[in-house]
Amino acid sequence: MSYAVDYFADMGQISQDCSSAATSTDFDMDDLDDLDQVTQVIGYHPHFHDHFLRTQNFIMKGDGPLPNDYRYYLAIIAAARHQCPYLVKRYEKEFINQGGSSEWLRGLDHIPDKLRAIYDINKILAHRPWLLRKEHIELLTKGINSWSLSEVVHAMVLLSHFHSLSSFVFSCGLTQKLDGLSSPKLKSAPATLGAPATATAAAATAPPPQPQPLLSVANAATVVRQTTTTPVHQKTVLGEISLNTGGAGGTKPDYNTQNAASNNGSGGAPGDGAGPAAGGGGAGAAALNGYLATAQQLPQQHGISVEALMERMKVLSQNQDECSEAELSSRFKNVEMQTAELAAVTPGPAVALPPNISHYVDDANFIYQDFARRGAENVNTFRIQDYSWEDHGYSLVDGLYNDVGTYLDEKFRSAYNLTYCTMGGIKNVDTSKFRRAIWNYIQCIYGIRHDDYDYGEVNQLLVRPLKMFIKTACCFPERITTKDYDSVLVELQDSEKVHVNLMIMEARNQAELLYALREIMRYMT
Repeated sequence: MSYAVDYFADMGQISQDCSSAATSTDFDMDDLDDLDQVTQVIGYHPHFHDHFLRTQNFIMKGDGPLPNDYRYYLAIIAAARHQCPYLVKRYEKEFINQGGSSEWLRGLDHIPDKLRAIYDINKILAHRPWLLRKEHIELLTKGINSWSLSEVVHAMVLLSHFHSLSSFVFSCGLTQKLDGLSSPKLKSAPATLGAPATATAAAATAPPPQPQPLLSVANAATVVRQTTTTPVHQKTVLGEISLNTGGAGGTKPDYNTQNAASNNGSGGAPGDGAGPAAGGGGAGAAALNGYLATAQQLPQQHGISVEALMERMKVLSQNQDECSEAELSSRFKNVEMQTAELAAVTPGPAVALPPNISHYVDDANFIYQDFARRGAENVNTFRIQDYSWEDHGYSLVDGLYNDVGTYLDEKFRSAYNLTYCTMGGIKNVDTSKFRRAIWNYIQCIYGIRHDDYDYGEVNQLLVRPLKMFIKTACCFPERITTKDYDSVLVELQDSEKVHVNLMIMEARNQAELLYALREIMRYMT
């Protein structure tokens, strides 16, 4: 038997002839979702961008068992679980454009009973997918308003897609202005936060920028060249993004304090290292500039330098010692328990649901709880050797929902194997160890173990600030702020950080689908 970890084991390199990647597509872009800000950011990586748009277009507009109004409404309630106004408002508009009833937009109490019946699965998949049982599937497929198994699979694919897309929106620092669907557009060249205060003030009073086309590959290459020559005090960001303060009055960890720095290494106590924030949304660009300048000058206090990370990857690649099954299991449990002790980047009480989202959310107090602390739930670790995407999930989903398995498979492969062999401007770097550690750590957060992987590598390659960011992006994405985005991997270029966020999105998507498809299989047998 070949396991899913073997399926991606070579961590291969996708050829990136960027000049042709954006023009070699064999589909009509007019048939795809319009290129909103999110897909513009994904456009940093043209190969993955193609697979992402193909998949999203297929599940939203292609052949499938669910009617269009159900598809777009499922997108809305999936995004609402993570309080993502960008996606909620975008798909409310699409829902109406597709002929959906405006009555449904009044909330969960105004939708058909059949659609309402799947809400519990939406809630479980979003926060604790290991709690899903075959009985949930059975309940949906029985009675007057029953779902077919094909409809259930289509719904699972949609829900997991938009849960993980919410993680991406927040983890890139992209927020949505709540006065409509207009949003800041990605510039062809990133803005610098080191501009004079007068320029910042002028920009604040300037008219909003006109919508820009998708960041071209040529411009993307220019961005990469510019970021490598940018002075350290001019940290580049993803175009014009609004600063998400995570709620009024909330405090954020201050990674600039010495206490925080001492807790950001791979060792030490599992404390948050949090201090009072250097101001909220009213602090303006000046406070953020000072923070980012400090972050750039002290990269090792915020994690690990690129050179040190490269050296660790080299040592791990040269070390071919075999570990016993017992040792591999012990190392997985160690990482699992450390993850449970790790706070989100923005600890504290949950922020009240925004009024324009609350009517799409039921049981708002049901949120992520660490898998390692499942306790009386008596849930076993999900072992890839028992149920993998390659050997089980792919064929099941493709059999019940024609062709979607192929789209998902190509998207997962693209995200997992994508590499330009660069890191922080350094070329010819084998990043496979780092990428695999990120992917497997994300799925560890959801209780999934890749049996032949040495989770000791996770602690060698992913330092505490990055682990905190990944956990928050997966489990509490609504708490991510632009400051959090800029505080991790400070030596990497924006395109490389977006690459990490793409892996967060896709590893989470696959994790949810593995739990969902396993229970569908159990129900069928």
